Amino acid sequence: MSLKNENSNTSHDVGHVERVKRLAIYLAKKEGADVEVVEKAAELHDIARDMENHSIEGAKIAREILKSNKYDDNFIERVTHCIESHAFSSGIKPQTLEAKILSDADKLDAMGAIGVARTFLYSKETARGIKETIEHFEEKLLRLYGLLHTETARKIGKERHRFLKEFYDRIKNELDFKDLEGS
Repeated sequence: MSLKNENSNTSHDVGHVERVKRLAIYLAKKEGADVEVVEKAAELHDIARDMENHSIEGAKIAREILKSNKYDDNFIERVTHCIESHAFSSGIKPQTLEAKILSDADKLDAMGAIGVARTFLYSKETARGIKETIEHFEEKLLRLYGLLHTETARKIGKERHRFLKEFYDRIKNELDFKDLEGS
C-alpha cells in the first residue's frame, strides 16, 4: 500500500512529498520530536491535495488509513493533528512540536529555488499568468519565513527566503522595466 501522493505531474508530486518527508525527519531529529509521527504525517500530508480544504480532508483520510493498518489511537491523533494543521491556509494552528515540524518542512519546500520552480509549475497548472504568480509571492511565499516555528527551520529557511526575495525583486524590476534604468 502506498501512502504517498502519486500525482507525478504537479507541483505537489511524489518528489514534493519525499522532500517534505526528508526535511521533516531532519527537523524532528534536530528538535527532539517523535520521528515516527513526523515521518508518517509527512508521507500522508497531501493525500487529499486535490480536494477543497485538503488539510482537513487529508486528516480524515489518514485517520482511516492508519486505523486500517492497526495504529493505536494516540498515534493516529498525533499524526492527524500534524496533517490538519500543516497548511498555510488551513487556519488550524499546530499545537505539538511534531505538527510545527511538518508545517515547517512543507513551508521550506515552498521557499528557495525549489519553491520558485514549484510556484511556476503550480501557475501553469492553474493557468495563472506572471502577474498573478508575482501576487502569490507577495500574498504567501514572502511571508513563509516569518511563519516558521522551529529554530532549525529558521536556520535553513534564512537562505531560502533570501533567494526567494532576490528572485522576486529581480522579476518585479524586469516587469516594471526598472532594469532598463542606467542601461
